[in-house]
Amino acid sequence: MTQYKDKAQKRGESVPTALLTYPPLMAADILLYGTNYVPVGDDQKQHMELTRILAERFNRLFGETFVVPDIKIGEGGARVMSLQEPTKKMSKSDENQNATIRLLDAPDVIVKKLKRAQTDSDNCVRYDKENKPGISNLMGIYRAITKDSYEKIEEMYSGKGYGAFKGDIADLLVDTLKPIQDHYNELINSPELLDSILDEGAAKAHAKASEMYRKVELAMGLCRR
Repeated sequence: MTQYKDKAQKRGESVPTALLTYPPLMAADILLYGTNYVPVGDDQKQHMELTRILAERFNRLFGETFVVPDIKIGEGGARVMSLQEPTKKMSKSDENQNATIRLLDAPDVIVKKLKRAQTDSDNCVRYDKENKPGISNLMGIYRAITKDSYEKIEEMYSGKGYGAFKGDIADLLVDTLKPIQDHYNELINSPELLDSILDEGAAKAHAKASEMYRKVELAMGLCRR
């Protein structure tokens, strides 16, 4: 798997067990709930392919048990790239704080990060991942929020340049993240409400997962019928 190879190279000879167990655990999280579609970024295709392989292999060995999930990838923002190095994926572990937009970033921080986003000297808002990765990445984020086509975005910003585009996408992100941040602050400042939501969610998840877990045990003959 590409992600395993990339992360293993950074570790040298010391590869943690978590790097090996993460893909099957991710597959288990999906298969436990009988999921039909999984919305992912296109960098997660290999994880989903592994999940499908595991489900199909189990079903062949023990009978139809798991739903084999389909991959659902959005047309915009399927892979959000670094704001500072648009040829690599945006990552929360990036040492450059300007490279990543975080869900809880303050509005002024988001604006600064977008204004500092690496583009090119062409100053033409045009989608071209190969030759204009920086502005193409920003256009992908814009499309993910507005659902506008790349052609429409190009038309809207024809002759306006990167400054206007970056300002508008910053406003879009601030407005989009505001209700998420407001709800987060409401919950984090109310421990009782947060605890009740977590408890209720855990109970629902346990009930659903236990049903599938029992089904798997029966299929494999690991318990009395």
